[in-house]
Amino acid sequence: MAEFKYCRNCGKQLNPGETVCMGCGVPVGKGHDYCWNCGGKTDPEAVVCVTCGAGLVPKSGNARQPQGQAYPAGAQPKSKIAAGILGIFLGWLGIHNFYLGFTSKAVCQLVLGLLGFVTFGITTWISGIWGLIEGIMILVGSIPNDADGNPLIN
Repeated sequence: MAEFKYCRNCGKQLNPGETVCMGCGVPVGKGHDYCWNCGGKTDPEAVVCVTCGAGLVPKSGNARQPQGQAYPAGAQPKSKIAAGILGIFLGWLGIHNFYLGFTSKAVCQLVLGLLGFVTFGITTWISGIWGLIEGIMILVGSIPNDADGNPLIN
C-alpha cells in the first residue's frame, strides 16, 4: 500500500507513519488542495495530479489508501527487483528501461552500448555505468514508477 508523502490539506511533507499532519493538524489523507505524492497544488475537483500523474483520493474516499495505485485495464504491474537486476546486469543495452516503458532512454542506452564496437568499448562503459546506477536507484526506490506512472511492486 502506498503511503501519503504530503499533506492533502497544507502540502507539508509527512514523516513515514504519521496519522496527523504536524503542519496543520488535519488527519493524513483529508483535504483536497495538494497532491499526496508530489505536494503540488491541485484543483479540488481533479482526479489526477497534473504535476506527477498520481491519482487523487476523492473527498469521501479512504484516507489511508491513495487512488491511482490500481493498474489500468490490461496493464501489468512491473517488478522493482526484476527492473533493478536488469539494470545492473543488462543496463548497457537499456533492457530495464524497455521493461519499464522508457523507450527513448532505452534506445539511447542501446545505441551507446552498441557503438562500443566502433569506439573500442568507451560508449559501452558509459552506457553500462548509466545502467548500473539506474539499476541501483530502482532497487533502493529512487525510481518508484514505470513510464505510465504505475508504482513498481516488490
